[in-house]
Amino acid sequence: MKALLLSEYSNLQVADVPRPVIASDEVLVEVAACGICGSDVHGYDGSSGRRIPPLVMGHEAAGVVAAIGAEVSRFAVGDRVTFDSTVYCGVCEFCLSGAINLCNDRQVVGVSCAEFRRAGAFAEYVSVPERIVYRLPDALSFAEAAMLEAVAVAIHAVAVTELAGGETALVIGAGMIGLLILQAAKAAGCKRVFVADVDATRLRLAAELGADATVLASGAEMVREALRLTDGRGMDVVLEAVGRDETVAAAVDAVRKGGTVTLIGNITPQVTLPLQKVVSRQIRLQGSCASCGEYPQAMELVSSGQIKVAPLITAVAPLADGASWFNRLHAREPNLMKIVLDPRIGSEREERVAR
Repeated sequence: MKALLLSEYSNLQVADVPRPVIASDEVLVEVAACGICGSDVHGYDGSSGRRIPPLVMGHEAAGVVAAIGAEVSRFAVGDRVTFDSTVYCGVCEFCLSGAINLCNDRQVVGVSCAEFRRAGAFAEYVSVPERIVYRLPDALSFAEAAMLEAVAVAIHAVAVTELAGGETALVIGAGMIGLLILQAAKAAGCKRVFVADVDATRLRLAAELGADATVLASGAEMVREALRLTDGRGMDVVLEAVGRDETVAAAVDAVRKGGTVTLIGNITPQVTLPLQKVVSRQIRLQGSCASCGEYPQAMELVSSGQIKVAPLITAVAPLADGASWFNRLHAREPNLMKIVLDPRIGSEREERVAR
């Protein structure tokens, strides 16, 4: 089969690789859409350390069931499906308690690191365990379905924040996850949601997606604006979707006493924490890791239009163009959001699907 292979860092090419052989509990998915995640771009250049080549990356995907293992009972050939990026064991203490994102044997589709290697969905086919697969509503296109992984991450971040309803919230970072968190926070009952970033184009998109106000600033200037918007009180909740020293410190300064700062961004492995402010103002710091079974809710919110993903899809492109799109994303070309690769485009399989 054809796959977009990371043969070495910063070197992607379409190559012939063996079609996956499924285990008895696995589903073979014929890929119809796979989004390029920011983590894939960081893996592409080797900076994350979690995409060790050679590897087929890609974990934000959807497609059609092409084959099922002998023990698979919930799906049949021809079903339209998506799947979680997290492969959890189902038997450890965390899985049994429902915290599947904290599984002791957690793996991620399309990731290769010291602990495991699992091929991803920038390919014609990918194999995944039945337990992480979800059937798609007919109303969702494959390109929209490729956004569900990111939507589930945003919903989970809002869920662990433990909103009561009626809060004033600030989202720091208007990238893909930040714009989805904006919408998820609105859907969860936040009264007002503001978005801060240093990119005016992204803030215009945030406004179109429902932000009550946007803040084109960072650091101390952003904090001053956050306090002005709340009459000096501070935000009830700050959802930090960047993960740098400056943005984490600003999140702590922008939240009210007794408020919550939820940390989602992790672009840097370590940040300096303003400890005395956190302690003396009794601020709750809450981390958020991936998603934890929020796919059904994600499908419902996207299908109902409460979370809009179509405006975030910049292009749907053939697998053959994947290397070019990775280069453009890596170069931080302006105005690029989500790029979805469809292995069926420009192939005999595409013609067969069209008929």
